[in-house]
Amino acid sequence: ECITKVVAGQTEEVAQRLARLYGSVNGGNVFVAANIRTAEAAKVIENAQRDINIAFVNEVAKIFGQMDLSIRDVLAASRTKWNFLDFVPGLVGGHCIGVDPYWLAYAARQIGIEPDVVLAGRRINDSMAGYVAEQVHARLASGARILVLGLTFKENVPDLRNSKVVDLVRRLQALGHNVSIFDPLADAAEARDLYGIEL
Repeated sequence: ECITKVVAGQTEEVAQRLARLYGSVNGGNVFVAANIRTAEAAKVIENAQRDINIAFVNEVAKIFGQMDLSIRDVLAASRTKWNFLDFVPGLVGGHCIGVDPYWLAYAARQIGIEPDVVLAGRRINDSMAGYVAEQVHARLASGARILVLGLTFKENVPDLRNSKVVDLVRRLQALGHNVSIFDPLADAAEARDLYGIEL
């Protein structure tokens, strides 16, 4: 299944040319937005909505963890409902989902609206690397040797931009652990240059 491509152009002619171009490679699965600002706004809220949904699951994972309930078991039961939105807890970084909510928040404040929900999602998701590190730390002896498998912001990509795994590694190191990182897709020189991390 091809992902619908949203396109827009400065003029109707440009928009239609873009629609034909993308349509030629994805079976015509193209949506022509009213204008460029609308197309960009759609992308931003799609990413912010995903961020908020993941933040909700991250928050309930923390709650259920304190209640000695497995979030995986709770999600498995929840998935039996036809209208359940299936998100899983985890680290949210990258160059879109981890960034677009801040753009939306900035734009909202420029027009006098405080984006409470958008920023709450970011706060929760930005805190998850530290939370995971604390959970790992609580289960290990001080100064443990830890192997982190994967440094990129998401699986099966070489992209290191805004990787929250970096925050996890740094927190584990700050807690006194000896952390090694393995990621066959990440560029070792880029990891060193961006974050001072040796793969």
